[in-house]
Amino acid sequence: MRRLDFIYIWLAGDFQLVLSVGFIDTPILGSKNNNPRLLSKDFISGGLEYQVNHSHSVLFYNEDFEEMYVGGTNSVLKLDVDDYHIIEKFPLKARGQQQCKEGPCEYVTTVMEKFQDSLFVCGTNGHKPQCWKLFSSVNNQSHEIVESYEGTGISPFVYTQNSVSLTVEGDLYSAAPLDAKGSSLQFRRKAGGRTNVWMYDNWVSEPTFIAASWVKQKEDPDNEKIYIFFREKNTDHSPEADPWISRVARVCKVDGGGSKSFFQNMWTSFLKARLVCGFPEESLYFSRLQDIYVMHAEKWQDTRVYALFTSSWNATAVCIYSIGMIEEIFENSTFKGYDKEIPIPRPGMCVKNSRSLPLATVNMVKYYPEMSDWVHSVHNTAPFYVSSYNYTKIAVDQVKAADQHTYNILFLATDSGKIHKVLEAGSEPFIISETQLVSHSFIQSMKLDSKRKKLVVGFSEKISTMDLQKCQMYHSCEDCVLARDPYCAWMNSGCRPTDLGGIQNLMDGNISMCPSLLRDQNPVNRTKRESLSSLPVDSRTVHTVPQGVPFYLSCPIDSYHAVYTWEHGSLSSPCLQMQSNCLHLIPAMAQENYGSYECLSKEKGYTKRVINYQLTEHHQRTEHNIPAPKTPTERDKTRSRKNDASTIVPPIVWITIGQAVAALRMF
Repeated sequence: MRRLDFIYIWLAGDFQLVLSVGFIDTPILGSKNNNPRLLSKDFISGGLEYQVNHSHSVLFYNEDFEEMYVGGTNSVLKLDVDDYHIIEKFPLKARGQQQCKEGPCEYVTTVMEKFQDSLFVCGTNGHKPQCWKLFSSVNNQSHEIVESYEGTGISPFVYTQNSVSLTVEGDLYSAAPLDAKGSSLQFRRKAGGRTNVWMYDNWVSEPTFIAASWVKQKEDPDNEKIYIFFREKNTDHSPEADPWISRVARVCKVDGGGSKSFFQNMWTSFLKARLVCGFPEESLYFSRLQDIYVMHAEKWQDTRVYALFTSSWNATAVCIYSIGMIEEIFENSTFKGYDKEIPIPRPGMCVKNSRSLPLATVNMVKYYPEMSDWVHSVHNTAPFYVSSYNYTKIAVDQVKAADQHTYNILFLATDSGKIHKVLEAGSEPFIISETQLVSHSFIQSMKLDSKRKKLVVGFSEKISTMDLQKCQMYHSCEDCVLARDPYCAWMNSGCRPTDLGGIQNLMDGNISMCPSLLRDQNPVNRTKRESLSSLPVDSRTVHTVPQGVPFYLSCPIDSYHAVYTWEHGSLSSPCLQMQSNCLHLIPAMAQENYGSYECLSKEKGYTKRVINYQLTEHHQRTEHNIPAPKTPTERDKTRSRKNDASTIVPPIVWITIGQAVAALRMF
C-alpha cells in the first residue's frame, strides 16, 4: 500500500489554512536526483488477462519470427504480437500425480528455449521435472507436443528453486537442482551435439544463478565463451564480511571435458571472478546480484553487461561492464591462492581438443579457478545508478536519436509493478518516467520487443505491454525536449517518434532550438497583463464564489522536476503538493481573494502556464436563493455527467475546515 508520509494542518496568525500531504513514493517537486520526471499510467497499449492466476510464468519471444509464448501453470500460450490475443493454447498436464506427496501436483513451466528444431519447454511436472518439444504447425495444422526429455537438471522440482538455461548452436546449457531438496546446483551442458559436461563441486558455494549468455566472435568462433552470472555464499564468515559475493564465470564453447583418466566430463576451462559494484574508495559494495541484461555489440569486446544489485542497507544499484574488461581479468590476472609459475597453456584458454590439455593446466582449473583481480564497472569508482527503489528486473534498449547517435535506455522494474525508464547519456542517469502497470503486483517476467518498441511484462494475473514511444503525451516542443526521451523528437506536426529532422537534446534537455514564441518573449520577465493576454479566453476557468467560504484551486503536475507556483496579482505562493496535483487553499474568501490565479511551472529556464482561474464574487440576494450544498454522492453524479474540461482538469471543490480534516482522516 501507499504509505502516508506526513499530514499537518497549520493555522497561522491570520487564520490562513495550510495543509500538506506527501507520500514516500511520490517525488518531491523540483527534485531531480533519483526521481522520475514524469509519472504516467497511460502507457499500456495492450495485454492479456489470464482466466486463472499463474504462480509463476516464463516469457519467450523470438524477434526474428515474431513469436511470443507464455509458459504458465499446466499450459503454454502462443500470443499474437500485435494485440496479444491467444492464438493457441497447449495443455501440459503433470504426469505421475499419484506420486505427489507434498504441494500441488501441477506442471509449472520454468524453462522455454529455442532448441534445435522446436520450442523446448520444461516444468516441474508434479515434482518430477519433465521437458517437451513443441513443434511449429505445418500447413496450418495444430502444433504438436512430443514428450522428449526427463527434465532433472534442466527444470527445478518446484518453481521457487533456482535455475537458469541457455541454448547455443543446438546445445542446451542449464543449472537446476538434481533433487527435490535443491542441492547439487551447478552449470552443465546438458543436451545437444557436444559432450555433456558439468562443474566440479568445490568451485561454487551455495550458488544462485542469475543468467547465462553466449558472446559470439565471428572472426574466431573456436574462442567463443559462455558467461555465467551468479552469486554465492561468502566463505569469509567474519562479522564485517558480506554474506554474498557476486560472480562472473566463463567456459569455452568448445570445451569437451578432460581426458578419460582425469576430469572426464568436467569443464576444463571454468574460471570465475568477483563482480564489483559500489564505491571502492569507501569499501562500500552492492554484493547481491539480482538481474542481468546483456547488450550484444558488433565488436564482441564492446558487448555490455548491465547488472542490477541490491545491498544490505535496502538500496539498489546498476553497474555496467564490458566483455572486453571481463576478458582482461580472465586473461591477465593471477590466480587467487596460487603463487607459483602459471603453466602453459594458461588455464581457461579455449582449445579445440580439451582432452589433450596437460595435467598441470587442468589441475590449476580444478584447485584455483578464481581470479585474484576483481572485475570493475566501466565507471570504476561508483555505480552508474544508485536508488532507494527496490528494483527486481532490468532490460535495455538501443535507440538511434535525431543526432544519429545511439543511446541506451534502461527499463527497471520495481517490486510494486512500476517501470522506470532511464536514459544513459554520458555518466549520469536521467529517469525519464515512471509507469504504474498494475497496483502493487510483483513482476514475474519481462521481455523487450525492440523491433516493435514495446516492453512485455508478465504478472500472475495478466500480461501487460508498455508502449516505449508514447510521444503524444508531450504537448509542446519544450515538453518534448525537456523529457530527454530518445524515442521522441519535436516535428512540425508535434512530438513524434524520433526522426532525423526532429528537435531533440538528450544530453541536457536544452530547449533553445524550440521555435516557441512564449519562450522568446521571456515569460519570467513579462508583466501580468502580458501573461494573461497571451492566454486564450476559453483556457480560463471562471468560478463564482460567495464571500466567507473556504475554497481551493488545483493544478495538475506535468513534471516532477519543475517548481510550481501560484500567481495572484503581485503575490506569488508555492504550491501545496498532493500526489499529482498542486493545491492553493483559501480558508475564507475575502474581497482580496478574487481575481485571476495562474499556476506556473518552471523547469530549466522554461516557464509554462499550466492553468488559469478567474474567481468572481457571488452575491446572495436572499437566503431562499442559496442552494443546499451537494452531498459527495450528488457531486460525483454531476461530475460523471459532464463531458468538458472537468474530465481533464482536476475540479475545484468547496470545502470547510471540518471537511478538510475529515478528508485527511481517510488516508
